[in-house]
Amino acid sequence: MEHTDDEGTAGEDGRAEDVSEVLDRPLPEGIRRRVIGLVAEAFGGLTLSELPPQLRQYARFTPVRRARFAGNAMAAAVEGDPAFRQRISARLREGGSELAQAVEAGSPPAAADPEDVAAMAFVLRPPGWVKLVTAAGEEAQRAGAERAGEEARRELGRLRGELEQARGDARAESERFRADLDAARKEGETLQRKLRSAQSDVRRGEAALRKLQGELEALRQSSAAELAAALGETRRTKARLAEAEAALEASRRAVREGRSVEDMRLRLLLDTVLDAAQGLRRELALPPASVHPADLVDAVQPGQMTPKDIAARALSETDPALLDQLLALPQAHLVVDGYNVTKTGYPTMPLDKQRLRLLGGLAMLAAQTGAEMTCVFDGAELAAPVLLAPPRGVRVLFSKPGVTADELIRQLVRAEPPGRPVVVVSTDREVADGVAKAGARPVASALLLKRLART
Repeated sequence: MEHTDDEGTAGEDGRAEDVSEVLDRPLPEGIRRRVIGLVAEAFGGLTLSELPPQLRQYARFTPVRRARFAGNAMAAAVEGDPAFRQRISARLREGGSELAQAVEAGSPPAAADPEDVAAMAFVLRPPGWVKLVTAAGEEAQRAGAERAGEEARRELGRLRGELEQARGDARAESERFRADLDAARKEGETLQRKLRSAQSDVRRGEAALRKLQGELEALRQSSAAELAAALGETRRTKARLAEAEAALEASRRAVREGRSVEDMRLRLLLDTVLDAAQGLRRELALPPASVHPADLVDAVQPGQMTPKDIAARALSETDPALLDQLLALPQAHLVVDGYNVTKTGYPTMPLDKQRLRLLGGLAMLAAQTGAEMTCVFDGAELAAPVLLAPPRGVRVLFSKPGVTADELIRQLVRAEPPGRPVVVVSTDREVADGVAKAGARPVASALLLKRLART
């Protein structure tokens, strides 16, 4: 911004500007911004008629918006319109600013910003204002140069640091590449040694293969000779076998002829014994056997317990077996660990429902197989005697106080005569081992449940 007035103009405050002082260079940018800020602040104190026509549209703007949108127009008006500049100067003097008073007096404060002083001097135009503006511009340039130099030094330092870091990274990368190269070289040497070893193994393997092929060929030849000899021996053996079979058939015919006479005599003797036994039974009027050994074991039958007759509960789990084959044996006796079976198959049901379901299935099984069946329940945790009508073909027993169902099952097994087939259903390993030692056959509860599911 350059002042070009060539004659004095009377201001509204009665002062005359000195036209002998002019700037010989453009106004520095920093001072120009300060001038626009001063004009924007004093702008609001003027009436619409006191404003240049090009600035009247910004009369209602705030100082900040005026500086933003009308900065160039205000700078041009201050430079080219002396009357407008005089009005702005009057507003600044009326504002009572200490800086304005000091600049007017020609003694600006030493601590004041040079650009603020230059901007105030440019608007007020006191004697010597050009020197103030020029000095402030030079100071601003010098400060800018110092700031640029400082920034250049900082940038140079940063670039030097980055260069040093890049050099360090390059050295580290080079060291890493060198280490990788050494490792690759060592690995290559190791692979070469392994390759030589593998080639040597291949050569040894080929030699061993050739040797085995020779042995195999020799073995084939010897096997062919042995096979021919074996075929001849087989033919001779078949001939001797045919002779032996003929002799055996002849001896069998002789044995059958002799045994038929002995069988006839034995059958006659057996009929005589049976007739004698039946005659003796009729003569003695013997009734059929109504008592079995299991009936003589001391236990509590349904309906005979008292609240004190409570024993311990059974245990669980054992090995599987083939139940149908065992029950097909003559005079088979099936002993069932009741709660062990029900708690394996349907544990969520109440105890009375468990007993009824199991006994119903055992009754159907007894009707199908004809085997004797005894179901044993623990008497523990019963508040009263169990009132239960045992189903047809099933004996129901509850253990007495102090006697567990396991012990009751073992008593039933020991009561049977040796040789009678007794099958015990329980998953309790202790029960299974005990009855097995006594001669009974243990089977798993799961097997009985599967068998009852098919009835």
